[in-house]
Amino acid sequence: MRVHWLALALVAGLTGCAASDPDEPPRVTEPRLSEASAARGESLLQRAMLDGHNRARAAVGAPPLEWNAELADDAARYAAVLAETRDFKHSTGVRGRIPEGENLFMGSRGAYRYDEMVQLWVDERRGYRAGVVPDISTTGRWQDVAHYTQIVWRRTSAVGCALASSARDDYLVCRYSPPGNVVGRRVAD
Repeated sequence: MRVHWLALALVAGLTGCAASDPDEPPRVTEPRLSEASAARGESLLQRAMLDGHNRARAAVGAPPLEWNAELADDAARYAAVLAETRDFKHSTGVRGRIPEGENLFMGSRGAYRYDEMVQLWVDERRGYRAGVVPDISTTGRWQDVAHYTQIVWRRTSAVGCALASSARDDYLVCRYSPPGNVVGRRVAD
């Protein structure tokens, strides 16, 4: 069995909005196909994140993202905080030297490959509806598609991600510049 939580993609103008239970994102339990730990490493992480993000962007005609080491360093610092505190929530205050968007993932340690992590965010596209943020979800809840829309946000040009682990869970943090999900704007603007 493997468990994951998807945190809401932080939205520039909607900071502070939360899932239906403000204390915890939705919990999903899935069967585990193998008891072996997923492969890990910085180069594997970078390749899987860029591939997953850029495939989703290509599907909607958005330009590819470039890997940004500064964003990855900022993500690594926050991933370490999440793993240490096991308090799964978005960062608050200033993120890095420039404004940054953020996607979070938490799942059973070693149970998810990097490509599976990013694909869970991309799969939110099934609930996406073109519109002006926050009216972008067929469910009526922008949170249900916010990871996906951050990934395909047309004005975003760079991404950096990092993974840290506690004894029980993996914490993936991706940071984006410029940030997406800006209230009053369209994803494709």
